Amino acid sequence: MNFIKNNLANAFTLGNLFSGCVGIIHLINGDYQATAICIIISLVLDFFDGFIARAMNSSSNLGGQLDSLADMVSFGFLPGVVMMKMLEPFGNQFFGIELPFDIKYFGFLITLFSCLRLAIFNLDDDQKYYFKGLNTPSNTILIFGLFYAWKESANFSFLFDNEIYLLILTIISSWLLVSPIKMIAMKFKSKQLKDNYPKLALLIGAILILIIFKTVGIPLVIVYYILISLIFQKQLR
Repeated sequence: MNFIKNNLANAFTLGNLFSGCVGIIHLINGDYQATAICIIISLVLDFFDGFIARAMNSSSNLGGQLDSLADMVSFGFLPGVVMMKMLEPFGNQFFGIELPFDIKYFGFLITLFSCLRLAIFNLDDDQKYYFKGLNTPSNTILIFGLFYAWKESANFSFLFDNEIYLLILTIISSWLLVSPIKMIAMKFKSKQLKDNYPKLALLIGAILILIIFKTVGIPLVIVYYILISLIFQKQLR
């Protein structure tokens, strides 16, 4: 019984990793809808592994390390592959100049900065009730959400018609991961309403955006998340 208690959260973490691996294979093979399902599974498992560890008092250094390693695949390597797929149609052409390599590999900047972001998070004891920089799951939702909306209904086509816009998006995404901007975390420090205004504003706004915009609203929720975090900077501590 103790074995199950001590390792149940780790099993969820490894499930997150497995789902991320499967999602990447589907993405490479062009099945973006299966990738979307895998990302959802990874997000759910990533949320519940920490929840279970706290509820069962089974948190450990091993679990913390496993969590970051799993996130590196599901929310680090995967969005890098997504951006690579976005840039793939442009080959080695950049502003009409023929480069000695395909520009799609610039997409892996997101993977590199995701790795850096996770390492910084592991060493930072301040990020208990807020995130410093955009967390990797949110960044994955932003990048894949744009890709999914484009594939499903040709939304955000202006991004995908121009390699410059995609490269700018890559740079912005990479910077946000390691930026000093405080981001709302859904962890409750107290039960007082005034201490939870940022979380309530985020939750209500996100629900409304998804209801109004549906699929297009997925990346818009992350944009809203960044904006609402900027508004409540002084309350995040």
